[in-house]
Amino acid sequence: MKYEDLERVNKTIKTTNIKGKEYAEVNQRIKTFRMLYPEGIIDTTLVSNENGVCIIKAQVGYYEENGDGCVRWLGTGYAYEKEDSTFINKTSYIENCETSAVGRALGMCGFGIDTSVASAEEVTNAINNQKEITIKDKIKKYGLKASELLKSKNKKLSELTDEEANLLLEELENEN
Repeated sequence: MKYEDLERVNKTIKTTNIKGKEYAEVNQRIKTFRMLYPEGIIDTTLVSNENGVCIIKAQVGYYEENGDGCVRWLGTGYAYEKEDSTFINKTSYIENCETSAVGRALGMCGFGIDTSVASAEEVTNAINNQKEITIKDKIKKYGLKASELLKSKNKKLSELTDEEANLLLEELENEN
């Protein structure tokens, strides 16, 4: 692969704006990888899955042209996810982890990294985790008032949008 080829396919990537910064989604990274390596390899391994925490390793590469079956690995990425840490992780934390690991491995190869190695999915997940941690800390601090406030909104913590979470935090601050 030549750098010019990588540059060309990266220009086809559609990005997602998150807080003013553009991020490539993993599906876009996979698409550009397949443009350059139609028969390339994306290999994932479940490294660990204990106590609701999984770690996945992803490698991307291709078979050497000499036909001896050797794989030339281009990049490796790891990801870590906790079950129940976000709404999506309640049912799909392993799949989410695998997607993140693949995105990171492709990022290490240069696919979709014009602004960040992190993928749009990774950044969104991190923001949601931080939001939940912040709200959970406030709920512990304010106790029953916060729980009652959530019940009055008829929503679970993980179902709150960013705007609703910020409003909840403001309400809790104002009440105390």
